[in-house]
Amino acid sequence: MSGVSDPSTPSTPTRPTGGPRAPQRPGGAGRPLPDPAAAPDLRADLLAADFTADGCLDLLGAVAYAALSRAETVPALRATRGGSPLETLVRLFLLQQEVPLARARTVLRAGLDRYEAAAWLIRDGDQVRATVDVRPYAGDSGADWWIVSDLGCAVGGAAGIGSAPGVDRADLVLGVGGASTTLAGLTVREPVGSALDLGTGSGVQALHAAQHATRVTATDVNPRALHFARLTLALSGAAEPDLREGGLFAPVGDERYDLIVSNPPFVISPAGRFTYRDGGMAGDELCRELVRQSADHLTEGGYSQLLANWQHTEGEDWRERVTSWLPAGCDAWIVQREVQDVAQYAELWLRDGGDHHADPAAYARHYDAWLEEFERNKVNGVGFGWITLRRSGSAQPSVTAEEWPHPVEQPLGPYVADWFGRQDFLRGHDDAALLEARFTLAPDVVQEQVGLPGAEDPEHVVLRSARGMRRATKVDTVGAGFAGVCDGTLPAGRIIDAIAQLLDEDPVVLRDRTPASIRLLVEQGFLAPVSD
Repeated sequence: MSGVSDPSTPSTPTRPTGGPRAPQRPGGAGRPLPDPAAAPDLRADLLAADFTADGCLDLLGAVAYAALSRAETVPALRATRGGSPLETLVRLFLLQQEVPLARARTVLRAGLDRYEAAAWLIRDGDQVRATVDVRPYAGDSGADWWIVSDLGCAVGGAAGIGSAPGVDRADLVLGVGGASTTLAGLTVREPVGSALDLGTGSGVQALHAAQHATRVTATDVNPRALHFARLTLALSGAAEPDLREGGLFAPVGDERYDLIVSNPPFVISPAGRFTYRDGGMAGDELCRELVRQSADHLTEGGYSQLLANWQHTEGEDWRERVTSWLPAGCDAWIVQREVQDVAQYAELWLRDGGDHHADPAAYARHYDAWLEEFERNKVNGVGFGWITLRRSGSAQPSVTAEEWPHPVEQPLGPYVADWFGRQDFLRGHDDAALLEARFTLAPDVVQEQVGLPGAEDPEHVVLRSARGMRRATKVDTVGAGFAGVCDGTLPAGRIIDAIAQLLDEDPVVLRDRTPASIRLLVEQGFLAPVSD
């Protein structure tokens, strides 16, 4: 995709928007976009040939499949020279190659005339080619889904962009990249009455939301994107969402939702060149507005989850900057996954825009303009990460902003929900109540003792979790002993008293200093409160 090293950080974003249902806009060179009415027949043909995520992986092999994510198609072309039904569909819809008319007829059983009339295919003599990218996507609970995007935009991200004939690059609709899958994995998947996908792009977040939300609204400033979202959901067998055109929260008025998700056009650029990535606001103002306005559109207990970029400016801690965006009455968990210096950041998005293939003098001018903008605003770096809000209504909301560049285990959605649940518990328990509570050690936690070889005692003890954020934390002898015996049967205070007796310490002193350690272990997920 965009070249961001960690796929769990934002890479290629889509644009937030909303409004009425999307019109059927030209698909490029005067052609109409595909008709979703033909999607059920196409889905049946794709399934019959095993044109699925698993089927394509089995056919292409890990090497060729991974190469596709780097916009390298040669290995996949070599793996699809046999002419089987699956090889034909991979070449047609995933690699955008012309295939012989006779071969396409044997695979697309609903009839080429139907697909041509519905604008999914174009016939050129004795050859057939696709009008859009169709990428197999592994859906929730093993479901087979397909993401529809502009030609050249489904695999390889930015490196492949620009091959959709007759379509202004600013209006291109991208497929699924690292940012999309990161957000999908982060999202809390509890059953909800309503969900909003703000900046739906090709519709992948709306597709996920349709599996656990009674009502899904999807918005985008790009009407072509709304049509592609309709195609994605129709081809994947999901109900069509309420599609609206417009920017930010304007399309939804004062409506409220149980879940809001957004992979916005967060790129901080000197000029808004591309709808799918540039928000058209100065600096990180777009992300600030999304966060600030979220509370007005959330139901009580509702979540807002988005990917974002934020500026690192001279004399300002990034945590203070981002937490200043937070609306009142919302708990928040902000995670910075990566930081790039201004030169790295400019180069990343100049490559995304194809500037490195242009005239060297033009590239230098664009590069200089980017650095000039950063210098003027005293920006020395840009952070990538995610922000989750929950409307709690608390007068003392729980707010955590942290840097976590380490690997995590996806999907994180269940862990995110548990994190906010633990904040409720801690907020509702003072130290005395905490000592009356019972806890269990998370099942994935192990203890490590660190010290010099042959030493009688370790220098320190580390608790390490293998799940979720995969955290590790140092604990003292009391903390390690406490965590080790937490099985949900005894109140915390009773355990501390027993440890005090074993260590020959004053139990009153130990009860006074241990709650802070318990709170940390609960907050980070090493200990789970036991409900009465």
